[in-house]
Order: sequence, then structure tokens, then C-alpha cells
Amino acid sequence: MLPDKKFVSWAFPKTLVRHFAAMFGLTLVVAAPAFSQSGISSIPENAHAKSYGGGWECNLSYRLAGNTCVAIEVPQNAYPTNKPYGTGWECLHGYVEVEGTSCDKVLVPEGGYLDPSGKRWNCLRGYRKIDDICQEIALPENSYLTNDTSAPAWRCNRGYEAKGEKCLVINVPEHAYLNGSNYGRPWTCERGFFEQDGTCTAVFVPENAYFDDAPYRTGWKCARGYEVSGDRCLLIDLPENAHLDRSGNRWECNKSFQRTRDLCVLSN
Repeated sequence: MLPDKKFVSWAFPKTLVRHFAAMFGLTLVVAAPAFSQSGISSIPENAHAKSYGGGWECNLSYRLAGNTCVAIEVPQNAYPTNKPYGTGWECLHGYVEVEGTSCDKVLVPEGGYLDPSGKRWNCLRGYRKIDDICQEIALPENSYLTNDTSAPAWRCNRGYEAKGEKCLVINVPEHAYLNGSNYGRPWTCERGFFEQDGTCTAVFVPENAYFDDAPYRTGWKCARGYEVSGDRCLLIDLPENAHLDRSGNRWECNKSFQRTRDLCVLSN
């Protein structure tokens, strides 16, 4: 008699399932304690498993020494950094490390403020650093503070010049104006005038000339076709076969001619 088909198709899978489940369960029972014990025993005291990757790392306030984690001595007014190098701690804001063993408070003098780094101090505006103090800057009358640390702490107002520790009024002569220069004479003569012995003297422009403010000159220049003769401008007498040069105040011979005294002679 043949067995029932329905019974055979379901009985065999159930037997296999029970068999594999029993084997797998036994494996878990045996392996799990060993795995757990191995993971715990590999991490030393005062350490923990890394949050990513494998391995472990020391807890905060401890550092690696061989295969163990030893405590870091953190001085007062400091905090642990958990860095594997250096002291393993840093001073709080407003304190500075002393010989790698302690943290001393940064002493800010009157007229100063704590630097954003928290490790040093600077002087306020209107003060200058001298050794361990901030000395108030004495401003003379008619002056103002500067922001340039490499320049003088103050400058004189416009119309004044520094004479020692004072700002004295600048004596601007007639026909002159303040030039704002930090070097040399603080004033400049107006157009049409030149400096002479601390005053501004009018430039005399002769006939057939025009005013010329180019430096290191007489203050005037002859018009084209005229040449300088003392303090006058004389008409240029052009010889035959000549023309005015680029300046317009001298002449030169035409091409193929050469100058001989005041004449232009044909070249051989």
C-alpha cells in the first residue's frame, strides 16, 4: 500500500527544518559566549571600542601606554584633550600653560583686554604697550589718534605740523595752499607762482611765451617759432633749407643739408 501523497510532501521538509534548527542553535550556544568573551577581554580597562572601524581607544583623560590606558594628570584650570601627543590637556580660556605642568591666569593690566586666543592681552585704543602695562597716550592739542601700530600714535590735524610733542599751526604764505604731504614743505604755491625764500612769488611770463609749471624750470616757455634769449622770447630767423625741430624752439637743416654756422649747406 502506497503512503498518502499529502503526508509525504509535508513530513520530509518538517524533519529537515527541525534537524537544521537544532544544529544551528547548538552552534550559536557554543560560539556566542566565546565571541563575547573574546571581544571584552581584548579591550583594556579605561578604554572602549571605537565608534567606527575596528579596535579600541582610551577613554577621555587616559592615554595609550603599551597595551594599556593610563590616567592623564590634568592640572587645575585645564581640560583633557584626548590627544595621543603633547601633554594631553590644554589650559582654559584666559589661562596660559607654564612649563607643561600648570595653568596660570593671564593677568590683563588696566587699559588692556584679553586677546581672543585667551592666552595673551592687548592694549585698548588710546593706550600703548610698555613692558607689562598699558600706558595711556597723551594727545597734544590739535591732534588725533592713529590706527597704524607702526606709525606715531598721533598725528596733527590739518593745518598743523608736529614740532616735538606739540602741534603748531602751519604758516601758509599768500598765494599758497596746504598740500597734505607728510614729507617736505607742507604747502605748495598756487599756479602762476613759485616758491622763493618761504614765500610765493608771481612768475613773470615774457611776451611770446606761456606759463609752464614743469618743475626745475623758469616757470614759462617760449611759444613755437621763438627761442629763449635771457628773459625774453625772440623770433627764430629760419635760414634757407631749414625747419623748426620737434620742440618748436630751435631749427635744424632739411634732409641732405648740413648746418654750417647759421646756414644749411647741401651735403656732398
